[in-house]
Order: sequence, then C-alpha cells, then structure tokens
Amino acid sequence: MTLVVRVPEELSARIPAEQRGPGLDRDAVRLLVSRGSEVSHHTFCELPLLLRAGDLLVVNTSETLAAAVDGWIGHARVVAHFSTRGDDGRWAVELRDPDERGTTRARAGGPAGTEVRLPGGVRLVLEEPLSSGSERLWWARVAGPQGDLEGGGDIQGAGILGLMREHGRPIRYSYTERDQPLSVYQTVFALPSADGTGSAEMPSAARPFTVRMVTELVSRGVQFAPITLHTGVASAEAHEPPYPERFAVPEASARLINAVKAGDGRVIAVGTTAVRAVESAVDANGVVRAREGWTDLVVTPERGVRVVDGLLTGLHEPEASHLLMLEAVAGRAAIDRSYDEALRGLYLWHEFGDVHLILPTEGPHTEHCSSNCR
Repeated sequence: MTLVVRVPEELSARIPAEQRGPGLDRDAVRLLVSRGSEVSHHTFCELPLLLRAGDLLVVNTSETLAAAVDGWIGHARVVAHFSTRGDDGRWAVELRDPDERGTTRARAGGPAGTEVRLPGGVRLVLEEPLSSGSERLWWARVAGPQGDLEGGGDIQGAGILGLMREHGRPIRYSYTERDQPLSVYQTVFALPSADGTGSAEMPSAARPFTVRMVTELVSRGVQFAPITLHTGVASAEAHEPPYPERFAVPEASARLINAVKAGDGRVIAVGTTAVRAVESAVDANGVVRAREGWTDLVVTPERGVRVVDGLLTGLHEPEASHLLMLEAVAGRAAIDRSYDEALRGLYLWHEFGDVHLILPTEGPHTEHCSSNCR
C-alpha cells in the first residue's frame, strides 16, 4: 500500500535558507530525527551532536549542471531538460512546456524523429524512449549546424556541456519563487568530473552542509567517504522506476566503509543517491568493492540494505521508488510516523527545505545544543 502525502502549498520551500533572513547560512534548516518510531525535532546545526566519533557519512560529489536549455519545435517554445549522457554520446532528455511563471510543465513525449532547435544552431533529434514503460524521457541524437548526426564528435559530448554552460540554467519547478544562480544548486561536496558530466538536479540532501559544519564534524571524529552518482531529472511519473544512473565508488571509500562496518561505527548515507551507489557496489558477502559504471538497482524493503545503517534525506513527496528505499532503511511504520510528524510540525519540503535524519534504533540520545545553534 502506497503512502500518500499531500503537502500544503505553503510548506514548499520557495527560496534557499540563506536568503530567508540576515545572517543565515545553508544550515539554517530544521532537522527531523527518527529512530524507529521515536521522532525528535532539531536544527541542522545540531548534527555534530547527533553523530558520534567513528560514524561515517557517505557523500555524493556530483556537480550540478545547468541542465535546462530553451529550444523550439517549429514555432513552439520548449525547454529541454538534459538528464543523462549515454555511452554512445546520445543524451536522455525530457521536453517540457514553459509556463507563465518562468518554470515548466510536463508535455507528451516524442514522437521519434521530432527535431528540437537549440541555441547555436544545435539540433536534437528524438530517437526512442528511454524506457518502454514511459515516453517522458527520450534518447536524442545531437546534430550540429552542419546536420551531422552520426559523427557529431564534440557536439555529441563536450559541445552539449558547453551549450549548457553558455545557455543553460538550473532545472527548477513551480514551487520555487525565482531562478537562482547555479552556485545555489551546488553542494559543498561537489567536484567537477574529469569528463565534465554531472547531475541534472542537485543531490539536495547535502545542501545544508557548510565548510564550518564539515570542519566541526571532522574535529569530532566523524569521517567522510566520497562517492559519485550523477542524478537524472527528478520529475518522475507516479510509479515510474528510477532510470539507470552512472556511479563510482572509489577504492579508498570502499575500504573506509568496510572498516567502519567492521568496527562499531555507523554508515550514514547523505541522500538516496549515496544509498544507491554504495548498495550497487556491495558483493554477495556484504563487502563493498570499488566499482564504477551504470546502476539500475532499485532498493526495496524486500531487497533491503546491506551497507547503510542510516540516511540523511530531504523531504519530498515520495514517488514509489523513493518511498521503497526509505522503507528499506527504516521500515514502513517509522516512515509513516516521520512523515506525519513532518507535516504536523510544518517542516519545509523540497530541495531548499528541511531534512530528515534516519538513525538506527540503538543510536544514542543527544541533548539539544545551545550556543552553536543560530
């Protein structure tokens, strides 16, 4: 049975925390903490007191791209959301209609052969749906001004990345108040990738972290394991499974995760992207291996989690796969309770909103902080 969450419009976080008042930083958000069915209310700056020396935070280093680019189909304006770059140079794209608020609304995908004109004379030619079960995302071949589809070379790869840098903007949805610079959508952990690729949308669970927060956590003995998972567009249909995404778990992070699992520390994923990456790199014996490539893993309660002990995640209306992952980490009753508490407590939702920390039930109870919280 699917949990149905209806978030009142006034609980959508419309602007980033640091823009809500003078002296505020990204960490000026609330933190809901759940241990089984027990729920407590905190601020994000209390996180160092809720963790303990030896805990490990798995963080996603994927950089957010300016993945929304204006285009035209005939005389009609559309917005292309570039989701994923395939190994063959094609891009998975979602075409959306612009609305009167500077954002977009869903539109029917396809058909094959549809041409989208982009700035600089670049064209997208839709070829086939990314998934047989949905026509929202399409694989598109990119053509340059000369119309070369097959040998597009730089146009197929770095050319589109350059197009995003010059003409793109961050993907945003109608619950946000206005366009924001790309820097607002980068987390403190984001690093440019060697090939320039990144995430279509920000791995937002890590957004409240600041350099000051990371420094305090390290000083208290909390460790960090970087992984990379390039996320696609998040505007999934109601029961649409997550698409394959490119990920990498480096050797050093795999060793660190295994060492913490062998000791008494807890492995806490920062975001569902981190869960998907590390759970895609674990072998049949429960050992995390260095791995990179594509993952189509869907974490469900039946499959369970083999590595992750806890999860820091944003508050989003849970489409099916997201909810299943949360249930795999915490159990259905705990998720039902925490979502009820978030709504009752008027927590803010979406990528600029408040966050939810799921800890194992054996986690220590911690006093609220005072002087460190602003």
